[in-house]
Amino acid sequence: TPEGDPVRNLTYRLPQERRIVTALPGPASAALADRCSGSVGRAISPTTPGYMVDGDGGVLVDADGNSFIDLASGIAVTSVGVSDEKVVEAIREAAGHFTHTAFMSTPYESYVQVAEKLNEITPGDHDKRTVLFSTGAEAVENAVKISRAYTGKPGVVVMDRAYHGRTNLTMAMTAKNRPYKSGFGPFAPDVTRVPMSYPVRDGLTGEQAAARAIYRMEKEVGPENIACVVAEPIQGEGGFIVPAEGFLPAIAAWCRANDVVFVADEIQAGMCRTGDWFAVDHENIIPDLMTTAKGIAGGMPLSAVTGRAEIVDAPGVGTLGGTYSGNPVACAAAVAAMGQMADLDLAARAREIEQIIREELEPLTTTGRVAEVRGRGAMVAVELVDADGVPDPALTTAVVSTCLGEGVLVLSCGMDGNVLRLLPPLVIDEALLREGLGVLADAVRATVGQESAHV
Repeated sequence: TPEGDPVRNLTYRLPQERRIVTALPGPASAALADRCSGSVGRAISPTTPGYMVDGDGGVLVDADGNSFIDLASGIAVTSVGVSDEKVVEAIREAAGHFTHTAFMSTPYESYVQVAEKLNEITPGDHDKRTVLFSTGAEAVENAVKISRAYTGKPGVVVMDRAYHGRTNLTMAMTAKNRPYKSGFGPFAPDVTRVPMSYPVRDGLTGEQAAARAIYRMEKEVGPENIACVVAEPIQGEGGFIVPAEGFLPAIAAWCRANDVVFVADEIQAGMCRTGDWFAVDHENIIPDLMTTAKGIAGGMPLSAVTGRAEIVDAPGVGTLGGTYSGNPVACAAAVAAMGQMADLDLAARAREIEQIIREELEPLTTTGRVAEVRGRGAMVAVELVDADGVPDPALTTAVVSTCLGEGVLVLSCGMDGNVLRLLPPLVIDEALLREGLGVLADAVRATVGQESAHV
């Protein structure tokens, strides 16, 4: 790393250390958990034992003073850190003037600033427009609305193992039944699922996998009925699946040739997370529309649809929006967060994080229980299998639990629940990152060893 790298020179408000000082949960968190169970609906079920009261850089601190290494970033949200100084100051400044006015009735500059920045950094030099919303699912739904308005066609195509949200339309677009869909139907119609490229399982080249998906689109739906194809460039909840090179370009090319809008869902993979501004940049793909959320506003609720001006402008005046869409405080936070991403070159930092993760975790493949360490940038997964190569969700759950007990926050994902996903803040200290990865690696080895001892 060059001397003077801005990330290396970051200072932190809190000690960047793993520190477990009580049993988990501690008494203060346990009391809060009791209050939660008596007041919050049971469908909302936190998985971390501590109730957080502070955070900075790569740590979260709970009500009992336990300091956890954060390898989750609030599910890829706090990429610039959970309390970045410039983001916090932007929020204070904006809130000091007004917390809300509703852009559709009484507009303000920060909405325009966010739109201008997204139009600038998203792929392609064509004329673009952006519309802002509050959540990722809301952005996906509006991308579908825009695509239907532009093409005059109803059909939506998504990939297997996709995750696009929990609203009615996005539940139809999401693949995984539990916990996202079971008991909540009927779902929106005109959604068709086609196979995604999954190299470690299907063994296909990108072109072969694309041909398989295109065959299904042409034979089961027909391009004359498809408004859009919506794809995560790297799947998130589906298992951090990185498609084989050539898959996404072939799908995008087919869309262009058939008057179908290609929508890149960059909600989890975007905003420097994978080593570029956006995951599609890796193969120089220029989507017609792109959805963003999560990391865009440093933790504030904000999402966007950005794309070709003639497509985004297809819906009639007043047909898109929402009361909180593009909230002014969230927009101010987004301007600051995107500024930090550029000033700190967090895309380059994400690439460094990938190298560190691979260095620490790829040796686990020798255990025979790691099918693959995959991903790009600071979006990396470890897929766990049993001795026969079958997905092993029990091992995954055990590793996550062990890490939590040792003060390291790790998430799981995947249709089979057998994938560990790593989403550290892009500003995490290297020593802290390596410590957290070491705990994870030890947890995998220890759990595998315990199983072997019981055979």
